[in-house]
Amino acid sequence: MTSPDTAAPSSTGIRRVVAASLIGTTVEWYDFFLYGSAAALVFNTLFFPTADPLVGTLIAFVTYAIGFLARPLGGVVFGHFGDKLGRKKLLVLSLLLMGGATFAMGLLPTYASIGVGAPVLLTVLRLVQGFALGGEWGGAVLIVSEHGGDRHRGFWSSWPQAGAPGGNLLATGVLALLAAVQSEEAFLAWGWRVPFLLSGVLVIVGLWIRISVSESPVFLAAQAKAEAEAARGVKEKAPVVQVFRTSRREVLTAIGTRFGENISYYVLTSFLLVYVTVHLGLAKSTALNAVLIGSAVHFVAIPAWGALSDRLGRRPVTLIGSVGMALWAFVFFALVDSGSATVITLAVTAGLLLHGAMYGPQAAFISEMFDTKVRYSGASMGSQLASIVAGALAPIVAVELLARYDSSVPVSVYLCAAALVTTATVLVAKETRGRDLSAGRTAGAGAKSRDAVRV
Repeated sequence: MTSPDTAAPSSTGIRRVVAASLIGTTVEWYDFFLYGSAAALVFNTLFFPTADPLVGTLIAFVTYAIGFLARPLGGVVFGHFGDKLGRKKLLVLSLLLMGGATFAMGLLPTYASIGVGAPVLLTVLRLVQGFALGGEWGGAVLIVSEHGGDRHRGFWSSWPQAGAPGGNLLATGVLALLAAVQSEEAFLAWGWRVPFLLSGVLVIVGLWIRISVSESPVFLAAQAKAEAEAARGVKEKAPVVQVFRTSRREVLTAIGTRFGENISYYVLTSFLLVYVTVHLGLAKSTALNAVLIGSAVHFVAIPAWGALSDRLGRRPVTLIGSVGMALWAFVFFALVDSGSATVITLAVTAGLLLHGAMYGPQAAFISEMFDTKVRYSGASMGSQLASIVAGALAPIVAVELLARYDSSVPVSVYLCAAALVTTATVLVAKETRGRDLSAGRTAGAGAKSRDAVRV
C-alpha cells in the first residue's frame, strides 16, 4: 500500500478538509466551552442558587464535569462506528447532537420557574454535549491526518486543535459583548440565552461545510482490505476490543500526554473566571477580556507549534510546553493577583502559548500511535479517558483548593504536578514524527494474528 505522500490526491483537497474540521470543531468547542463560562458566571445563580456564591459555583462545575464523564462513552461508540463506517458520517452526527443540546439549553426554564427540574434538565443536556464531543475530537483530527501526508501532518492536523481556542474565543467573545452592553439584571434575565441559541446558526454553517468533504483515503483503503479479508473468512474483532488487547501502552501514553495539557487549559480559562470575579472581586469583563485576547493568540500559536513538530518531532515540542507550564504555574497566579487587567491578560496569554506547545503536536502524535483499523477508537479512548481524570476535575479541584486554603499556592502546585505527569509520559514515549499512517500496526508484531481468527 502506498503512503499518503505518494498516493494519488483525494477528491477533497487538504485545505477543504482542514476547513471543514476546523469549523466543525470550533462550533462544537463553542458549545462545550459556553457551558463552562456560563457555569462560572451565571448558572450558580440561575440553576443552583445557594447562600454562598462559591458553593453555587462549585455545584455548577460539578454538572460541568458530568459532561466529561460522558465523553469516554462517546469516544467508544463513535470510535467503534467511525472505524467501521468511516470518519465523515460520525462527524456529521456529533455536530448535530452537540448543536441540538446547546440550542435546547437556551430554552430551559430556570430554578425560579420550575425548581429542581431545571438543574436536572440542564445536566441531561450536558451529558449529551459530552457524549457528542467524545466522538468529535478523534474523527476531526483523524480525517485531516489521514488526508494529509507524512511530512506536514503536524501542521495540518493541528488546525482542528485550533478549534478549541476558536470555540472559546467565540463563546467568551459573545458573553463579553453581552456583559458589556447589558445590565446585570438583563443579562441574568435573558441575555445569557443568546449565545446558546446562536449555536443553531453555527451548526447549520458547520454541517454545510462538513458534508462537502470526502472520506479519508487511508480509511477507505483499510476498509477495502478488511472487506477482502472478510470475503476470505477472516473475522475482525471489534475495534474497542483490539485496542485494549494490543494498544494499552498507546492508550496510557495518550492519557499521560493529555493530562497536563487538559488540566492547565481549564485552570487558565474556566477557573480563572471564578478566581478573578469571586476571589479577587474584579469585574467579569476583566477575566473575559483576558481569556478573549489569550484565545486569539492561542488560535494562531497552535498551528505554529504543530508545524515546528514536523521539524523537531512531537516529543521535543510537547516537552517545551509541559516543562514551561510546570514553571509558569507559580508565576501565573502571582501575576493575576496583581489585579491589573493588562498583567492578567499577559499571564493568560503566556500560559496559553505554553499550552499550545502541548496541544499543537497532540493530534498528529496520538494519531500516529494507532493502526488505521483501530485509530478512531484508540485515539478517542485515550483522549477522552484523560478528560475524566484531568479536565473534568480541574475546575472542581481548583475551586475546592481555593475555598479550603484561600490561596492560589495549592492550585499552582496542582497545575505544576499535572504538567510534570505529561513531562514524564512524553520522556518515555516513542517519537512518531513521519510515521506512515497507511502502514501496519506499530504496537508490535503478531497483533494481526491475535486480532483475526478464521471462521
